[in-house]
Amino acid sequence: MPDARGEDGSSDTRRRLLERGHALVSEVGLQGLTIGGLAGEVGISKAGIYAHFDSKNDLLRAVLKRAVERFVEEGVEPALAQPPGEARVRALFEAWLDWTEASPVPGGCIFISSAVELDDRPGPLRDYLVDVQRRWASTLAEAAERARSRGHFRGDLDPEQFVFETYSVILGFHYYRRLFRDEEAGARARYAFESLLERSR
Repeated sequence: MPDARGEDGSSDTRRRLLERGHALVSEVGLQGLTIGGLAGEVGISKAGIYAHFDSKNDLLRAVLKRAVERFVEEGVEPALAQPPGEARVRALFEAWLDWTEASPVPGGCIFISSAVELDDRPGPLRDYLVDVQRRWASTLAEAAERARSRGHFRGDLDPEQFVFETYSVILGFHYYRRLFRDEEAGARARYAFESLLERSR
């Protein structure tokens, strides 16, 4: 019979581990998350953790992957349901800002904090995060390109530059909101993005 503490490898236990791991990584960073620390937080043994993950790196990758899945489910998929063009571009930005602003974990956006932590640390985790961010940048660039092809944006718009400036707005928002505790950060970010849209039309 499975252990009452959930050390049977069940999907519910794995989901609980990933959700708690996500919250912890947002506060202590990827390298700060340990097998023992997570076991203590969730109330199972280290062996119970290893029933789900082969190693710490396996756990960290799974935590990042689960965060990606949540972001796609909660933000990207609804935004992509908007008509191609400026409406979709705006919806993708709002989904990203909402994810960063109303993060379900105490330490804020796991992707931004992990990027800072991993940018100079070559290895599988960095490679995975780079791949995720490149795919996200491609999604934004494609949305901008479709807005251009439909006449919503000017014909000489550079989608890659548009994505760069959108990233800059989000990173600026994160800095002002998380570090400065600026309550106007969301309004500032939306104003900056509206200026970008105006220059893009």
